[in-house]
Amino acid sequence: MRVRPIWNAHFTGVILGLVLLLTFLMTGHGLGASGAPTAVAAVTAKAVAPAATASNEYLGGMVADGANPLTNWISWEVLGVLLGALIAAFASGHFRLRIDGPDRLGSPARLGMALLAGIISGVGARISLGCTSGLGLSGAAVLATAGFVFLIGFFAVGAVFGLLTKGWWK
Repeated sequence: MRVRPIWNAHFTGVILGLVLLLTFLMTGHGLGASGAPTAVAAVTAKAVAPAATASNEYLGGMVADGANPLTNWISWEVLGVLLGALIAAFASGHFRLRIDGPDRLGSPARLGMALLAGIISGVGARISLGCTSGLGLSGAAVLATAGFVFLIGFFAVGAVFGLLTKGWWK
């Protein structure tokens, strides 16, 4: 398969902005993603420990009275993003399985670092009640103070961790 160049970042940013605007107009809310893993966690917890899940203040309400949080719009959005990204990667010839990260670290350490970073990001998203797309992108688009505070904190923490791990990438 012929490898095609990736899209220009400025063009892609304009397209993302238009998609966000269309999402607001069609659904009344913006984009987001962090609610989907929470929905999966609630359904899984109910299957494994129904009594404990029902009494859990955070997850119990999501599955109360037979509710299935996986039917929520955010679960379908995340599934669409995953499928769309997979189709785009195949169509452009850029799909390949690899473990990215600092070459100085072995694959297990890179996977561990990615897992730890994902857990920290996920916990941060739940604490702030939104992820980079939900709180940062959609929140800033409607000029919400929380969106801008989140983005400032997100980039500041990213810069600090980037400086702390800079030596690993050489």
